Amino acid sequence: MIIMNLLKNWLIIVGALIMLISLSPIQKLKQQLPEGALRGKWDMLRMLILFFVASYLVFVVAQWNEYVDTSDLIVPFVFFFGAIFTLLTSSLAVQTARDILRITTLEQENITDPLMEIHNRRHFNRRLTEEMNRAHRYGTPLALFIIDIDHFKNVNDTYGHDTGDNVLKKIATLLQDHVRRTDIIARYGGEEIAIIAPETTMEVAEVLGERLRESIANAILVPANEEHPDIKATVSIGIAGIEKTITNNERFIQCADIALYEAKEQGRNRVVIYECTQSETM
Repeated sequence: MIIMNLLKNWLIIVGALIMLISLSPIQKLKQQLPEGALRGKWDMLRMLILFFVASYLVFVVAQWNEYVDTSDLIVPFVFFFGAIFTLLTSSLAVQTARDILRITTLEQENITDPLMEIHNRRHFNRRLTEEMNRAHRYGTPLALFIIDIDHFKNVNDTYGHDTGDNVLKKIATLLQDHVRRTDIIARYGGEEIAIIAPETTMEVAEVLGERLRESIANAILVPANEEHPDIKATVSIGIAGIEKTITNNERFIQCADIALYEAKEQGRNRVVIYECTQSETM
């Protein structure tokens, strides 16, 4: 009887310690979460664990010297293995959260241009296919912008590539500030940037294109220092809208490229809309 009583008390005390240990990974997990309802739920779990710990310790104190038989060990064993389950669950939750964060970070890096911190060409191609399929399926408009920085080579040649990189970063930031969260902005290549604008008519796209062009033309992209004056630049923008006859990425991009070419031919620093069909060729 004495041995069984000691076993009962040992099971509950050790179980309580295990449950207290499980609070540590839960706290770490909570710190990784943004403010909101999810944090509150993990706080609630912590409070429930503390409640169970306190309840079972009271149970031990109340029955410390009472003799027990085999059936009386059921509750202590359930509590002990429940504590192990809680520790394993909380530890796995923390590890899973870390793995998800790591995977998300890797995926984000895989689709992000490291210099401009916008999407890269790979992600652009995939999303363009998705948005074209969606536009055809639901009959919604879709606009594609191709933006080129005018005379960007002169910036690199005159002020160096570091300054040129700063110009690219600033323009990317300006574009992000003026597009919707649903728009997809990506580095298309070199100093060219592409924007996919779902559910955007040509009329709306032209207004947006002018707003983008003006915001860049009026901005000081790199402030003056001892090596150079304030650096400004302009952009040429070609815009194409999807038609039912356009069923592949290449033709849609070709239409936007034609519009961009016309913008350059007309003197740069302008927006050109190009209406095209699948049967047209360059």
